[in-house]
Amino acid sequence: MTPVTRIAPDVSWLPVSFVNVYFIGHAGGPWVLIDAGLPGRAAQILAAAKACFGAGNRPEAIVLTHGHFDHAGSALQLAEKWDVPIYAHPLELPYLTGRSAYPPPDPTIGGAIAFLSRFMPSGAYNFGARVRPLESKAVPGLPDWEWLATPGHSPGHISLFRSADRVLLAGDAFASMDMDSWTGLVTGKRTLARAGAPFNSDWAATKSSVQKLAELQPEVVACGHGTPFSSGPIAARLARFAARFRPPRHGRYVARSAETNHEGVTSLPPAPFDPVPFATAASLVLGGIALGAGYFDRRK
Repeated sequence: MTPVTRIAPDVSWLPVSFVNVYFIGHAGGPWVLIDAGLPGRAAQILAAAKACFGAGNRPEAIVLTHGHFDHAGSALQLAEKWDVPIYAHPLELPYLTGRSAYPPPDPTIGGAIAFLSRFMPSGAYNFGARVRPLESKAVPGLPDWEWLATPGHSPGHISLFRSADRVLLAGDAFASMDMDSWTGLVTGKRTLARAGAPFNSDWAATKSSVQKLAELQPEVVACGHGTPFSSGPIAARLARFAARFRPPRHGRYVARSAETNHEGVTSLPPAPFDPVPFATAASLVLGGIALGAGYFDRRK
C-alpha cells in the first residue's frame, strides 16, 4: 500500500497513481477526505483511511476540488461505503448530477498531458442525492478551513486554505509537477507548473485564480498533482510563478473560453483541427496497403 505522508498538522497526503488525495483530521477525531482519486481506487483510499484514523472511523464528508474523473472517480463508491455526503461548488453540480458533460479537453495546445487527454474522459458523473453544494465559505467538518472559488480549470473549481498556519490545498489551480513535459510527467520532479492544461476551459480565469492563491502567501502548498511543498520559500516561489503565468500560444480556449452556468455548458468555441488522429489513421492505412501489397514479404 502507498504510504500516507503527513505534510502539516492534521493534513496527510496520499498519491493515487498520478493524482493526490488528502486527509484532514487526526486519529480518533473527526476528519474529511479532499478529492477521491481515479475510478477503481476506493480500496486503496479506504485502506489508507483505516491506517490514519482507525477502523470504522468514517469521515464527516468528502469535499471535491472539482469533478474531473481523476479527482471524483471513486467518490460515489466511498460515499456509499461510509454513508457520507459529497460536497462541491454549485457550478460543479451539473457535471456531478448527470446534467452536462465538461467542456472537452483541448489536445492541440501541445505537451505530454495534452497528447494523453485524447484518451481521457470528460463526461458527467451522476452522484444523485449524495452530492450537495458548498455554502458560505466554511468547509463542512473543518471549522478552521475556508474554501476559495478558483475557476478556470473547471467552472466550479475550488481550493482550500487554513489561515492559522497558511496551508493551501490548491487542487488543479496549478500543479507541483510539470505535466506538459514527458520527463516531468514520468519523474514527477517537483516544480510549480500548469495543471492539466488541456482541461483548462477558461485561461483568463485560470491566471486570475493562480494570482489569487499567490496573494495568500502560503507556507505549505499541496496540489492535485505532484509532491507537496512543505518547507522552503514557497510563498516567494508561488509569487514568481503567478507573475509569469501565461496561457498557451494557441488552443481552443485561449482566445475564447467555454461558457457555462448552473446548468452546465452553454457554448463552446469551435474545435481546432487536430492532426494527430488523421496522422494515426493515415499510418494505419498506409501500413495496411503495404501489408496487402506484400511489401514486407518482399523486403524479407
